[in-house]
Amino acid sequence: MDLQDLSATQLLALFSSCELSPLEYYDYLLIHIERWEPSINALYSFDPDRIRDQARAASARWSKGRPCSSLDGIPVTLKELIVTQGDCNPQGSRANALIPATEDAPPAMRMRESGAIILGKTTVPDFGMLSSGLSSLHGITRNPWDLSCNPGGSSAGAAAAGAAGYGPLHIGTDIGGSVRLPAGWCGLVGFKPTLGLIPIDPYYTGRCAGPMTRTVDDCALLMKYLAQPDSRDATSLAPQLLDWCLSAPRIDGLKIGLMLDPGCGLRPEPEVCDAVRQAAQLFEANGAQIEELAPLMNRRLLDGLDDFWRARQWSQLQALSAQQRSQVLPYIEQWAAPAARMSAVQAVEGFNQTFEMRRRCANIFRNFDLVLSPTNQISSFPAELPSPSNNPSQPFEHIVFTVPWNMGEQPALSINCGFTARGLPIGLQMVAPRFSDQWLLQCAKAYETWRGPIDCWPCPTH
Repeated sequence: MDLQDLSATQLLALFSSCELSPLEYYDYLLIHIERWEPSINALYSFDPDRIRDQARAASARWSKGRPCSSLDGIPVTLKELIVTQGDCNPQGSRANALIPATEDAPPAMRMRESGAIILGKTTVPDFGMLSSGLSSLHGITRNPWDLSCNPGGSSAGAAAAGAAGYGPLHIGTDIGGSVRLPAGWCGLVGFKPTLGLIPIDPYYTGRCAGPMTRTVDDCALLMKYLAQPDSRDATSLAPQLLDWCLSAPRIDGLKIGLMLDPGCGLRPEPEVCDAVRQAAQLFEANGAQIEELAPLMNRRLLDGLDDFWRARQWSQLQALSAQQRSQVLPYIEQWAAPAARMSAVQAVEGFNQTFEMRRRCANIFRNFDLVLSPTNQISSFPAELPSPSNNPSQPFEHIVFTVPWNMGEQPALSINCGFTARGLPIGLQMVAPRFSDQWLLQCAKAYETWRGPIDCWPCPTH
């Protein structure tokens, strides 16, 4: 196995035995990144010399047998929206000023404390408001599985970096599917925890940070460090007595809801539904009871949320100068502009739909232990598009399976459950009741074991 395909847990074993040092691994990884990056454009802030200094220090700690933690010397990328001290956060837009951050956001701080190597920041679309790799600042981020395809977003660069093997650990953020959607399109495990379990700053309704990795074990390894309280996030949960050990869960007797109808938005492709049904059959073969679920979402809920997010984005655009506004990706302006004619009542009614989503999500878990669904309704869309529908009047037709769980605050993850005839990944979404994060990862680990490892990760073409 090539070094770029090693998991974090495998790297740690090599570091511990002194068969490989963090510096040796980084020097190898740098060559690999330089081969990929011109094609996929996943990184925003990348300073090889600064990273080498971190790798050299980690190597010295391992050689003395005194690593900071079980993340020491492991490279990790952070989504641009997760601020890091001294780096700018233009939110993927040419409209925003380049002002260095004065302190690390909570996920970045946890990584530095652990000794993990901050490999770089990963690209996002303008304001993080698109499920796409298109940005007025960064250009186009592409999917390593097929460079003509979009990696999704808004954790676009994180997903592309993970699929391309820019180290094993990546952290994104998710307010409507921005970790899970690109993870699904890029074949990764993307985990959105219970709201408040991973503190984030700034915090917002439904907004979480989450791991994006190739394996469930690596996801759990990150959670051990990310799931620590931080007072900057008013939704931050109290310390959790979890060891993130992924012991085998009991599947026999579980009641699992299978949701294949989104209720509105894009219709799921047959290949996607077939792959998700096959995943459900593996749970059934291990003793679970599978029952198909009616749609959770409808047009009123999705359009209401769209109204509220338009109003929120319009308020941000109004704060910009005319010159700054001219730099924003046109699709964002076209999407948000109708909010100028929106009444306050309409905006509030839109926000109220988030509470109806929350109620519906909670009701499902009165009767079911776990929910399975597709992560994405479609398996791909062109890299140049700002959204799968390419329609600013209906921009969220593709988030129908993911967004309710942000509003309901349940833990949800995407894991690869197969490939299309074109060889593109298909994501299975798994959702559990609030605060069942470790159990959900255990269920995902069980499925990953039944499925088997992915051994066909994409390689650079030059």
